[in-house]
Amino acid sequence: MPRTARQGLGTAGEQLARRHLEQLGYAFEAANWGFPGGELDLVMRDGDILVFVEVKTRRGDRLGAAEESITPAQSRRLFYAAQTFLAEHPDFEDAYWRIDLLAITLSPAGAVSRLTHVPNAVQSP
Repeated sequence: MPRTARQGLGTAGEQLARRHLEQLGYAFEAANWGFPGGELDLVMRDGDILVFVEVKTRRGDRLGAAEESITPAQSRRLFYAAQTFLAEHPDFEDAYWRIDLLAITLSPAGAVSRLTHVPNAVQSP
């Protein structure tokens, strides 16, 4: 199945996000972890804390800033996805965890013009 431009943009953003977080010392656990109710873009470890990362990538700000794009419904889905991941991975069951947003804005040429990391971007509904 051919990938759409939007899927390609999302994949590129997730790769940029992973590299950025690894440069900050985060350890990679999983990418695109899916279940029937949705998907987690990245699962990383920040020391002893498990971090579920929602990656939003945009070309320019025409549709608004990437940082502003998590809706209340999406927040609930992300929280549920994190709980589902924990339930299916008992080795993390007692881990401290959080949900972060990594927002990436690309220039028309594809260069990163803004990268914003928002720890604890999604709180319990």
